[in-house]
Amino acid sequence: MAHDPLNETEFWNTPWFDPWKKWGVPVAYDWAKTGAVEIALNRCRTNAMQTYPICYPFVAQNQMPDAQAYEAFIFKQQQIPTRNNFHDYWNGLCWLRFPLIKKRLNQLQAQQIETYGVGSVRGPVRDALTLWDENSVLLQTSDAIWQALVERDWEKVFITHKEDWKNSHLILFGHALLEKMMNPYKAITAHAVRVNLSSPRDEKMVDACVCQLLSQDYLKQKPFVPLPVLGIPNWHEQNKGAGFYEDTKVFRPLKNELTSI
Repeated sequence: MAHDPLNETEFWNTPWFDPWKKWGVPVAYDWAKTGAVEIALNRCRTNAMQTYPICYPFVAQNQMPDAQAYEAFIFKQQQIPTRNNFHDYWNGLCWLRFPLIKKRLNQLQAQQIETYGVGSVRGPVRDALTLWDENSVLLQTSDAIWQALVERDWEKVFITHKEDWKNSHLILFGHALLEKMMNPYKAITAHAVRVNLSSPRDEKMVDACVCQLLSQDYLKQKPFVPLPVLGIPNWHEQNKGAGFYEDTKVFRPLKNELTSI
């Protein structure tokens, strides 16, 4: 594997990747050594087996038949096809860190495929599952911040209630979002999901509680609000002043609500 930022200390010291360091660093090291991300992910999985809920094993992408849907293969074979790229590296880390959530997402995806098949139109539940899996942020925060996010009142979100962010807890979950944050730019916008957790730093509890939250009825409600992640205080060197948030191409008013990844 060619040189990449995953093996640089400063990469993991960013506020968005620091929580992933426990899983990401050893896998990145083994990936660079072996040249096969599925081997690296499986080694990390084996090392975690004594202390952590276990995800399915990883296999090379060519183990999946071309005619079979990706989600259906995982559900039926209990194996995770993995390509040798950053996108699947982050997906694998999500499986390692939050196996119960990922299994539940996969179960719901498989149910949708079994019921409706694979077509050009996914339907509201599969759309929501895709957004969650690819681009979500799990956010525990104050009522004031959440209401301001719902209203797209960016001044309240990031300036008026700036101090509330110190007591907020968020996890970048979507693996496409994590991949984009490898080369961060101002316009990156996540789909934030509000979670209420008694111990937000207990990741086993987070995994179990959020897993219980996921259902078809819940996802039909489209429980997301847009969150331009580099607007979070101290996540961008220029967001200390109000002028940063006046860019309406990024911090859009409610009438221009973001609906896509």
